Formats: sequence, structure tokens, C-alpha cells
Amino acid sequence: MSEPDTKQLTLITILGPTATGKTALAAEVAYRLNGEVISADSRQVFRGMDVGTGKDLADYNLHGTHIPYHIIDICDPAEEYSAYRFVNDFIKAFNDITARGKQPILCGGTGLYLDAVVRGYRLSDAPIDPEWRNSVKSCSDEELTARLASYGPLHNHTDTETRERLLRALEIQEYAAKHPENYSHLPEMQHRVFGIRLERQDIIDRIEQRLRTRLEEGMTNEVQRLIDNGVKPDRLMRFGLEYRHVTRFLLGQCSEEDMFRDLFTDIRRFAKRQMTWFRRMERNGVAIHWIDGNLPTTTRADLLIAFL
Repeated sequence: MSEPDTKQLTLITILGPTATGKTALAAEVAYRLNGEVISADSRQVFRGMDVGTGKDLADYNLHGTHIPYHIIDICDPAEEYSAYRFVNDFIKAFNDITARGKQPILCGGTGLYLDAVVRGYRLSDAPIDPEWRNSVKSCSDEELTARLASYGPLHNHTDTETRERLLRALEIQEYAAKHPENYSHLPEMQHRVFGIRLERQDIIDRIEQRLRTRLEEGMTNEVQRLIDNGVKPDRLMRFGLEYRHVTRFLLGQCSEEDMFRDLFTDIRRFAKRQMTWFRRMERNGVAIHWIDGNLPTTTRADLLIAFL
């Protein structure tokens, strides 16, 4: 098999806050450039979590063509999924797409996953080590945090939110220091990064409309079905946003009105955090070409392709 040329080794990335039409744009661009979409969404990897995660699979069928997508519906909700696993899944998808002469398009809103690929994080994983954990049992959170910081800047600041997350992050770093061969190795590629920009109020309006639509499409029934299929409520709550609040409602911990209000508030805050992450990417040297999200999808695709 011949090696793909330099142009084929350019990764197009489409990012933006929730409810801004990223999937539709990625599918349109893929259609025009003979491409395939790689999802960068930390929850769309889970089977059975369709409405709540906004997979919008219908967007991959346009102009009478099915646009292939990757890293969606690849594991069960009971499984753990990490940035390390995502990067390795991305590498497999990227190599597969480019080997077939197609254009890879990374699309999503999970800042950590996007940043890991675009800025080339060196990520590793490690088995749970009871002996190591026992050895640090007497260390304070401050001591463990300082130890973790000695390995370099934190990519994910939530790693220090709880002691368990802190232990796991440090466990991975110390294992990786002893096993450097365990690091993920991204292939060489050029990056073209595009963001969808909307005014704050436009995003809020879209979030509200989409939330109402998802509830009408059966999001509550989806969460109940996951519980009926054996997914523990506390596990669902760890997925945050829709799954946390709908689970609370189904458990009788809040009214339907309170569920909607609190969920709407949390999604707005989430969108704000997404934009904060993207701005940090820019401060760290990532050139993001911003496109007006109010334009029709076809016009946005025109503008994106003109930048290439």
C-alpha cells in the first residue's frame, strides 16, 4: 500500500460549545472532501446513550450519502473511558482513514480530548496497584498534588478534585515514568482547527430549544431504560448534565420543573467552560479559525474549505 501524501495527513478539527451545530458542519465538510468524522465527545462513546449525548446520527446521512464516523458507540456505560483510551482510539481511526486515502475530520466539544490530539499530549495508563496505593496512604492531598505537579503541568485540573482522582492521576504518572514505552504516540500530522462562534445569548437560546427537543424525543425514557438494563444510578450521575438531573428526577429527588431548570443552568455553565478551554488552547498556541455559527451549514462549509 502506498504512503498517503502530505495533504492526506492534515487533520481538520471542528470544535465549539454545545448546541452550535458541529456535527452537521463536520458531515457536510466530510461529504465535500471525501472524508470521515472522528468524534471527540467523552459520552458519545457509550452505547445506549443517544438522546442525552446528542449523537445526532441523522446528520451523518446527507445528500443521499452516509458519512462514516468513528469513536461513537464503542463501549458500554458500565465501562470506564479515559483520555488515554481516546487518544489510542483516535490513532487507530486516523491511521485507518488516511491509509484509505480519506480526509480525517475531528469533531467535538470535549476540550481535553481535542487538546490532547491537537497539542500532542503524552498520555499513559496504568493498572491499579494496591501496594503503591498503600505506600501513599499516609500522604496528605497537598503532598500528593505536589508530587503530581512535579511531573509537569496538569492537562486536566479535575484530577485534583477528589482524593480518588488524585490518586489515580499520580498512579498513572508514576507508572509511566517507569514504563515510558506505555505512552501513546500520535502520528505526524498538520492541523487546521476551526471553531463555531455564537453570541452568548444565541448559545443559551439554542441550548434551551435543544433541551426541550431532547425531552420530547424521549431522553427521560432513555435514562430509565439504562437503569432497567442494570446501569447503576450513581454511575449515571457521574456522566453529569442530562444523566445526573434526569436520574435524580426518576429517583424522586426533584420535580420535573426543578429538573429542567437545574439542567438548563448546568448546560449553560458547561458551554461557558467549553469556551474557556478553547480560549486556553489559543493562549497555548493553537490557531483556531472562528466561523459564524448563525450562517447556514453549507456557507460555513464554504468558508472552512476556503481556509484550507
